[in-house]
Amino acid sequence: MNTDHQHSSNRFYKFIIYILLIALAIIIIVPVGWAFLASIKQDAEFYGSPWALPEGIHLQNFTDAWQKAKMGSYMLNSVITTAIALSLLLVIALPAAYVLARYKFKGSTFWNMLFMAGLFININYIVVPIFLMLNNGDKSMRSILGQPIFLNNLFILALVYAAMALPFTIYLLSGYFKTLPKEYEEAASVDGAGYFRTMVQVIMPMAKPSIVTVILFNFLSFWNEYIISMTLLTKPGLRTLPVGLMNLMAAQKSAVQYGQMYAGLVLVMLPTLLLYILVQKKLTQGMTMGGLKG
Repeated sequence: MNTDHQHSSNRFYKFIIYILLIALAIIIIVPVGWAFLASIKQDAEFYGSPWALPEGIHLQNFTDAWQKAKMGSYMLNSVITTAIALSLLLVIALPAAYVLARYKFKGSTFWNMLFMAGLFININYIVVPIFLMLNNGDKSMRSILGQPIFLNNLFILALVYAAMALPFTIYLLSGYFKTLPKEYEEAASVDGAGYFRTMVQVIMPMAKPSIVTVILFNFLSFWNEYIISMTLLTKPGLRTLPVGLMNLMAAQKSAVQYGQMYAGLVLVMLPTLLLYILVQKKLTQGMTMGGLKG
């Protein structure tokens, strides 16, 4: 009787969980699907029912968003900034996380605590000091080089992004590196491999799920970031995609070109959706395997 009662309880809990997951999926899928449908509607269709299906596929919205609204230029700026930021982040965070996780040395506890403290810093609260620091640096550069180099610079923006993501990235990678058995490094040492070669050829391939997780999370953060980009890039031609989209949405409120606006929104969402679909399996491994001890 107890076993039957337990099975009934488990089935009831599973039923409730499935209902909640289905409801959550609907809450997420419906707005995304609606945005995709709205992006192929003509402007006149928006005066009818908002839930009506499009009368046809109006791809001119994407052409207008890409060219007239300059979303293509903004996307290129976002691609450049995100690629540089991710490259800088991985080059710095992977060796740092590996050393902090696998070796004990004088000051290692201090550096671990420092990066842990960085997790509690909200970058949005210090964006004004960052802007003032870079602005003061530009004042000095004007007297030395005759022109500013810190503000309105995609590389500097990428550098700020990478620095912003370092604490979380090192924390996540360190936690994963600690779960890997040390026998692999001992075997590599017997074969004559040095520290760097061991890290690159032995540890990193084993940590691929965790690295993919870090890349995806930080890609989403960099790609969708708005406040820092808006503050450090004041020239219209250097805007990133989220800033360009917000300006497009503000402009379309009076122009009533909703199809073009939603096409711009889809252009922002599409790369993140495609990336998530491509790395979904690795992402799941990275999230679950970090808690396993080797």
